[in-house]
Amino acid sequence: MTENTAPERSPDAPGADDREPREGYDVLATQEKWLPVWDELAPFRSGDPADTRPKKYVLDMFPYPSGDLHMGHAEAYALGDVVARYWVQRGYNVMHPIGWDAFGLPAENAAIKRGVDPAAWTYENIATQKASMRRYACSFDWDRVLNTCDPEFYQWNQWLFLQMFRKGLAYRKPSQVNWCPNDQTVLANEQVVGGLCERCDTPVTKKKLTQWYFRITEYADRLLDDMEQLEGGWPDKVLLMQRNWVGRSTGADVVFEIEGRDLPVTVYTTRPDTLYGATFFVVAADSDLAAELAGDAPPEVGKQFDKYLTEVRQTSEIDRLSTDRPKTGVFLQRYAVNPVNGERLPIYAADYVLADYGHGAIMAVPAHDQRDLDFARAFDLPVVTVVDTGDDDPAVTGVATTGDGLMINSGPLDGLDKQSAIDTIIELLQDRRRGEATVNYRLRDWLISRQRYWGTPIPIIHCLDCGEVPVPEDQLPVTLPPSEGLDLTPKGTSPLGAAADWVNVPCPTCEGPASRDTDTMDTFVDSSWYFLRYLDPNLATAPFDVDQAKEWMPVDQYVGGVTHAILHLLYSRFFTKVLHDLGYVEFTEPFTRLLNQGMVVMDGSAMSKSRGNLVRLSDELAENGVDAIRLSLVFAGPPEDDIDWADVSAAGSRKFLARAWRLAGDVTSPVGSDPAAGDVALRRATHHAVHEGGRAVEMFRFNSMIARTMELVNTTRKAIDSGVGPADPAVREAAEAVALMLSLVAPYTAEEMWERLGHAPSVARAGWPVVDETLLEEDLVTCVVQVSGKVRARLEVSPDIAEDDLRELALANENVQRLLDGREVRNVIVRAPKLVNVVPA
Repeated sequence: MTENTAPERSPDAPGADDREPREGYDVLATQEKWLPVWDELAPFRSGDPADTRPKKYVLDMFPYPSGDLHMGHAEAYALGDVVARYWVQRGYNVMHPIGWDAFGLPAENAAIKRGVDPAAWTYENIATQKASMRRYACSFDWDRVLNTCDPEFYQWNQWLFLQMFRKGLAYRKPSQVNWCPNDQTVLANEQVVGGLCERCDTPVTKKKLTQWYFRITEYADRLLDDMEQLEGGWPDKVLLMQRNWVGRSTGADVVFEIEGRDLPVTVYTTRPDTLYGATFFVVAADSDLAAELAGDAPPEVGKQFDKYLTEVRQTSEIDRLSTDRPKTGVFLQRYAVNPVNGERLPIYAADYVLADYGHGAIMAVPAHDQRDLDFARAFDLPVVTVVDTGDDDPAVTGVATTGDGLMINSGPLDGLDKQSAIDTIIELLQDRRRGEATVNYRLRDWLISRQRYWGTPIPIIHCLDCGEVPVPEDQLPVTLPPSEGLDLTPKGTSPLGAAADWVNVPCPTCEGPASRDTDTMDTFVDSSWYFLRYLDPNLATAPFDVDQAKEWMPVDQYVGGVTHAILHLLYSRFFTKVLHDLGYVEFTEPFTRLLNQGMVVMDGSAMSKSRGNLVRLSDELAENGVDAIRLSLVFAGPPEDDIDWADVSAAGSRKFLARAWRLAGDVTSPVGSDPAAGDVALRRATHHAVHEGGRAVEMFRFNSMIARTMELVNTTRKAIDSGVGPADPAVREAAEAVALMLSLVAPYTAEEMWERLGHAPSVARAGWPVVDETLLEEDLVTCVVQVSGKVRARLEVSPDIAEDDLRELALANENVQRLLDGREVRNVIVRAPKLVNVVPA
């Protein structure tokens, strides 16, 4: 079967059975009927020690409780539910938990706006979402639930922090950070969009603060190398994004003397072979080095630099690195000395170099780097070609030549190829003690400090005599003080600083006066290990059960949006490796397989109130029912594609489900009838649908599984109305297969069908239909092969053979090859499965 990559025929398309059911199918009554039954049966409870089924861990990225569920949630959890329910049907003990990513700015800002406690606002929203998820019939194990804002959870954030602190992986340092003046807090690079805060659209500035970091760079090589374990299980684009984010490169550190400065400056470059082409020197405008050099320059230069620095601090790093931005900078009237030829290179402060990449300074080789060339042309600086690529002179064309070639204008390197030149120049630099080979990374240490209230307090006490002192583990959790009486309005420092009784504590070491750290942790800390907490969310003595981790981990299938392709996944991988090194887990990658879903949009745009295209999930559920919405979202296309709700027919899905429901009521053969005594043609259709539907689920082509189910419903209806009739055992087999396949996407309808077919609940645990391989064998048809219009061969082929496969078979035929006698083929006309006409040149 060829898997479909586009939406298949709509459930209410022409040709489908559009007759209204003889009995009304009451969607809402069905939902109310089965919810309490499922609550009592708990068909998705996992972890019973007596359960001998093989284990599988399916996990959805947990939601933020910012209100009720929306269309994006509806899609994401419908897709994850297909996977979880399918493996339950296939006989697995599936752990499918749920929780809430409950800390963070939205709750705090909402509390400020409404004048309420962020905890109360958060827990109210969690209760709302939990009730909606229950109605949405997600196959969650409701015994495995967590909220990251519970002290019982975040005490283990603090415990993990202390393990990293003792291992040297958590540390504090001053640095320039992205700062939102409105929210008055630090932002990660990904939270700055177009120079604006993604939450409030305020222009982001730079601010120097002393902050806590996790030393993720210690794991840079392993984060890259271990991706080999994920090949084939994660989308290629996600792996590429992670590789680019870590950004490992090999090159050389080159030492430049600065005229009038005692200490030299080290520059990292991936192309040390182009040193003879360096014509100027650039330092990051927001670096300490730039400030120092400008401070020693004439006063007018210092004024220019200060003005320029103010502009740079209002620009995000992403924008600064953009290749299409005009190049700007300030000449500092200082010079660096090229270590290979002694030439004086003018030093500029510019925004296209970042303070924390390499050493915050670069040698500029404009002939062979486009950004350097753009800068050189903007400031009328020389351009010297040192690699002969065969392209035109960059000084004339304005296009840097980045290809390989032989070295020119490079003294002892002339005539060498790229690698030979790199090896030679590194040896020369080492001999002169002016450089060495090195590896560099784009990845920077993870800044975890946040100057807000609603987060995990950092478990460090600051003592004038003892320095940074960890809170003793038997005093964890360090809980948040009540928000009552605190001014949560952003002021640039954490609101926790005003809770004097909470802040001021004795030092655990010397018992002298000391104070708690008043920052809270980045909420990415919560999501970097929560998947382990689900193993036993009520465990009071450890963050997770190590023995349970051996049984369930790593996660077999992770489902969530591609927006988390970099940071959340990278941080989770980092935490897992740290825990592995500490001896708590045996694996080094947390998620074996990853499925990313697209967005739900309306009329081609993201849904929003301001655009007037917001679709409320609650309205859709009230009008069409849970099953119709779930079916529509899953059927709309491959999971990774965006769904335009304007193109979706929830009403059509509702009609289709009513037709499926009626099938179950029309079956008259008794439960347990031997299907082998039934109509063979219908049995073939049933077993093909089950076989192809299961394969489609395992390939994440859920829409194709639904298409096969729809085809089987139509085929079965014809068999009842104008074929073998409702008493044939094959009709029962087909209707039961429809119920089981629908149980993955339309659980209410499937359960109702299962009951009408005479079975006890729950259909979710009934088991995937067993496919009879003999019924998958297809009758062959004869394909005539012509050469220049004359019959030259006959092939026995499947009636479903693809045109490309049939073309290949015909051209490989011995008679066809003999008649062509080496001549080229001008055209091949294929009419699968019965005709191929080969036209020689």
